[in-house]
Amino acid sequence: MDKKIAIFPGSFDPYTKGHHDIVMRSLQLFDKVVIGIGYNSSKKNRYFDIDLMVSKIESVYEGNERVEVVVYNELTSSLAKRIGANFLVRGLRNTTDFEYENTISQMNRNLNEDLETVFLITSPEFAAISSTIIRDVHRFGATINEYLPYEV
Repeated sequence: MDKKIAIFPGSFDPYTKGHHDIVMRSLQLFDKVVIGIGYNSSKKNRYFDIDLMVSKIESVYEGNERVEVVVYNELTSSLAKRIGANFLVRGLRNTTDFEYENTISQMNRNLNEDLETVFLITSPEFAAISSTIIRDVHRFGATINEYLPYEV
């Protein structure tokens, strides 16, 4: 039987406890979860350095062979074909997330008919956490470690 490989794509700028929760719950459904950090080297608009984020995320899953972190600069549907993943995992906090993610899901399925998107509803305790808000909190000098599964 083929392994069920899922990609959890995002910018993860930064990677939060909400993201971690989605990965841990995904491991109950899939044999392997690849955390795919989408990155375009021509765009220098990340707040947290990509190498720092890769290192921090890898440290969270150290010793767990079922989780891998990759950086990619291609369509997510192309990455899925390249690594043999047939599933995408996305977390949904609210209906706004659903509207946005549903459109992307439809396009990914159009580009790769073997790719199924699985939506997981965010656990209530993480619903208010977003990378955008965490960046703003950090930018203005407040501590953000309580929202992250690692320390910065």
